[in-house]
Amino acid sequence: MQIMIKDVPKEDRPRERAIRLGASHLTNQEILAILLGSGTKVESVMMLANRVLMHFEGLKLLHDATFEELTAINGIGHAKGVQILAAIELGKRMSQYKPDDKYVIRSPDDGANYVMEEMRLLKQEHFVVLFLDTKNHVMHRQTIFVGSLNASIVHPREVFREAAKRSAASIILTHNHPSGVRLQDA
Repeated sequence: MQIMIKDVPKEDRPRERAIRLGASHLTNQEILAILLGSGTKVESVMMLANRVLMHFEGLKLLHDATFEELTAINGIGHAKGVQILAAIELGKRMSQYKPDDKYVIRSPDDGANYVMEEMRLLKQEHFVVLFLDTKNHVMHRQTIFVGSLNASIVHPREVFREAAKRSAASIILTHNHPSGVRLQDA
């Protein structure tokens, strides 16, 4: 026999636990259940959330889920599919958020940290340039070229045209490795 959420003591329900303990104390299943809001006539919201997570191997593949993939799951209609996609997008934007204060580059690690979160999930090579002022504040960030899985070819004129246009004092060139192979590994 399946346990419906209404049969769970109120203090043990995901929403109430989030209020009492904070969202950081919830499991992925409980957080997804809160986003879904309800289950189906035959399945509790917790069971539906569990099925969605199993379908996407936990959070591993959920961050790249499409609307069609989500709505193909029994119990996920248009509204729930859009809610999940909106939550995923909000999470991505929050992880990429940079405060309005100008970011200062003091070391190669600072430059890598500035672009790492956004670039680590990309499926193709991206060649990104950071344009700095005289105090090494990032004035602008621009993707100059998008390549293939393992190659990115850029002509210097594109890089320097943008640097001159922005009156950049210096530039930092970055690119990702979606294949997982780094230069020193090759």
